[in-house]
Amino acid sequence: MRRCLVLCLVLSWILAPVASSQADDKPKTGARILFLTYSGTFKHGSVTRKEGQLAPAEKAMTELGIRSNLFRVEATQDPAFALKKETLDNFDIVMFYTTGPRAKWSMVTDEQFDYFFNTWLKQKGHGFVGAHSAADTLGDYQPYWDMIGGTFNGHPWGSGEKVTITVHEPNHPLSKPWGSEFEITDEIYQFKNWQPEKVRVLMSLNMAKSRLKKEYHVPIAWVKEYGQGKCFHMSLGHREDVWENPKYQESLLGGIRWILGHEPGDATPNPELSAAQNAKAKADYEAAKAKGETGEKPAKK
Repeated sequence: MRRCLVLCLVLSWILAPVASSQADDKPKTGARILFLTYSGTFKHGSVTRKEGQLAPAEKAMTELGIRSNLFRVEATQDPAFALKKETLDNFDIVMFYTTGPRAKWSMVTDEQFDYFFNTWLKQKGHGFVGAHSAADTLGDYQPYWDMIGGTFNGHPWGSGEKVTITVHEPNHPLSKPWGSEFEITDEIYQFKNWQPEKVRVLMSLNMAKSRLKKEYHVPIAWVKEYGQGKCFHMSLGHREDVWENPKYQESLLGGIRWILGHEPGDATPNPELSAAQNAKAKADYEAAKAKGETGEKPAKK
């Protein structure tokens, strides 16, 4: 009996380090996403931390990663930390919900941005996700808006307005959860420095069904290849309750799966769609204008 006990103790001592080593050698589950929620100018409620807790958008992304078991999120509000080479090299995807012109990002050097855009994204083939006001970021810094695809140019459709969104590609992982068309209450951006020849638009504002009509195309979500990297931007997400919307979360998850190569999705630029949407918006606007139904406020005399 004593010999058996001694033998068991010896075996347990020998095997314990081996079991521990094997556990440590297992690959970590999922990809790593660095979520930057820095506000250089306007600070959205969705990225406002209260009482030391994660902001609503940060919490939603963290829980989405755990629930899907596809990725893990590290949230930061410090651009100087986020865009260091040593930080970037630990992540597969960088996600922005940010604001501010270049002067408000002075803590990040041009050399660091160059590494982010040209080495980390283009050459190493990582991913970028832009949420809502990521387009209201670095609008005066061409390397950034050339990467993301366009720049914020106002939001005539405020956060309390219900709008209709047309889904052009209901089979793309990013747009699939929405079906062919949906209504949502959220703030909608329009864009300048828009580059339809470099992006594939997946969703657009349906101008014919909007209370307020404008005579130009308003893209809502697009994807693009950026060298060896992949990027997508979706301008939805101003409101905190949008981050709680299961379809919104599934849409972000689909886009992330596309970036990581888990689901196929076409990123071939479709400028012809933007041109057609532009023409349609203009026609819808002119028809509404003839009836006095553009939703625009009369010009002050």
